[in-house]
Amino acid sequence: MTKIDCQGVLFDLDGVLVDSTPAVARVWTIWARKHGFDPEETVRKAHGRPSIATIRELLPNADHDAENGLVERMEIEDVSDVVPLPGTLELLGSLPTGRWTVVTSCTRALALVRLRVAGLPVPERMVTSTDIVNGKPHPEPYVKGAGLLGITPQDCVVFEDAPAGIRSGKTAQCRVVAFQTTESDELLRQAGADWIVKDASAVSVAEGNGARGISLLLRGS
Repeated sequence: MTKIDCQGVLFDLDGVLVDSTPAVARVWTIWARKHGFDPEETVRKAHGRPSIATIRELLPNADHDAENGLVERMEIEDVSDVVPLPGTLELLGSLPTGRWTVVTSCTRALALVRLRVAGLPVPERMVTSTDIVNGKPHPEPYVKGAGLLGITPQDCVVFEDAPAGIRSGKTAQCRVVAFQTTESDELLRQAGADWIVKDASAVSVAEGNGARGISLLLRGS
């Protein structure tokens, strides 16, 4: 058991709080085939980054906003099997109100749909691709997330599953817990994860947390 003391907690969404992997793969596979790209490679490129970043990289001369709008609509419509990952509801329910938020590469509209479909609480304020200039792996998303909580990044713990998100958290000066939900341990370590655990079911909040701090307990890290 590993104990981590912090002031705030920042969660990625897909692959951390919700399982949207099948839906994401379906949408990007359709998009890739439409444009003549390898579907598997395209899904890999899109993982953990704002959709528009992948579109700009692969289609530099396209109407990026139009393509991004198409991908967003497809993802919003494909939510039939989006579910909370193990331990998510319990972990979010045990954290103090106002001391955690979501920092995701989804657009705001898509993030709200996935949280609601999965039956998860929606934080009053969160950071989405709609709210930033530079997406993951840039530190901006997690710096902004810490700012929403009124806490320094150094006092926050990030939960991530994607190498791009891990790098974003680390360069923002946060400590990062990686989940083994979508990537190999080797890639998670290479990205700089401080700890690696299975998923939210391996995380709990210690009893007796006061107004000044949160103690997280990791099993199997």
